Amino acid sequence: MTDFELVVVEDENVLASIVAERLARAAREGGNVVLTGGKTPEQAYEEVAGREPDWSKVDLWWGDERCVPPDDKNSNYGMAKRALLDRIKQQPHSVHRIKGELGKDEAAADYERELGDTQLDLLLLGVGPDGHIASLFPNAPTLRQRKKVLPAEPGLEPFIDRVTLSLPVLRSAREVLFLLAGESKADAAARAFTGEPSPDTPASLVRSTAGRTVVILDRAAAAKLPA
Repeated sequence: MTDFELVVVEDENVLASIVAERLARAAREGGNVVLTGGKTPEQAYEEVAGREPDWSKVDLWWGDERCVPPDDKNSNYGMAKRALLDRIKQQPHSVHRIKGELGKDEAAADYERELGDTQLDLLLLGVGPDGHIASLFPNAPTLRQRKKVLPAEPGLEPFIDRVTLSLPVLRSAREVLFLLAGESKADAAARAFTGEPSPDTPASLVRSTAGRTVVILDRAAAAKLPA
């Protein structure tokens, strides 16, 4: 059985600080790190940029992307570039951007070729209020597909086509790190981490198959977890 750990912290600031420290360790150790979008990750990226300026041992990947140019306000890559890459002295060994501007089908095929048989070491995942992860939405056909990278329909605003890693790829990471903050995530957290695995809540379907799964929540997001 693989390791599973659930950690509740006081607030979003503490959560972001813990994630920043884990990212700083990843930068020092090297390997393949998968970033995610969202407000809390953005805060963590800004914080780790001040802690660890050398990312030269790391290859960066993304769990999903919207089909927009890299400088668009809705780009997950664009957010990480502003929050992290533009603030560090030594850039990653490689930055593997999902080229969303190509359109979902071509971008997915391009990213699958680039990913190949890469072993992912650390995977960050946020969880939406509906329980989605990356761009895998509740009961979507993509949950049943086994290709490594998939074109995806938007499940919520902004209604922009997506590209996402598939469930098998997410599960293959050596360490899966979920981060959830805010009361809007409380229902999803309870379903994802205390209920039975279900396509109704895609986050419940992702556990590292050969490594470690860590869930970090602030008190608001953990409010509906069993005491």
